[in-house]
Amino acid sequence: MMCVSSTSDQQQLRRFCIEAAQLLADRHCEDVRLLDVTGLSQVCDYVLIGSGTSDRQMKSLAEELADLGQERDNPMFRSSADNALTWIVIDFVDLVAHLFEPNQRAYYDLEGLWSDAQLVEWQREKDGTEASRP
Repeated sequence: MMCVSSTSDQQQLRRFCIEAAQLLADRHCEDVRLLDVTGLSQVCDYVLIGSGTSDRQMKSLAEELADLGQERDNPMFRSSADNALTWIVIDFVDLVAHLFEPNQRAYYDLEGLWSDAQLVEWQREKDGTEASRP
């Protein structure tokens, strides 16, 4: 089955995804990973994964991600959470963000599922500028 890439501006989309990863890290989310699944996924171009430290933090981060998407002209399509708030999914269509409690993250192993995906470097340099990316 053929995977079709998004019609979004790819540079703008990539910047948004990187900002979303940086937001998670800035808010003390652990082990943040941004995966480029373009051509691998029929659903999205990027998958963002992070581990939260509490249900309150994860809920707050989901709201902040939705706000960031709205500000960057990439509004949230929908979100979903399990009853215990151990896994929250925020769907921006081209980016799907997953906030996990660490044990849930290990159980579902999305990094293993997307092991063919390219890991996107998103960390800022120590002076606050973005790291260079291919």
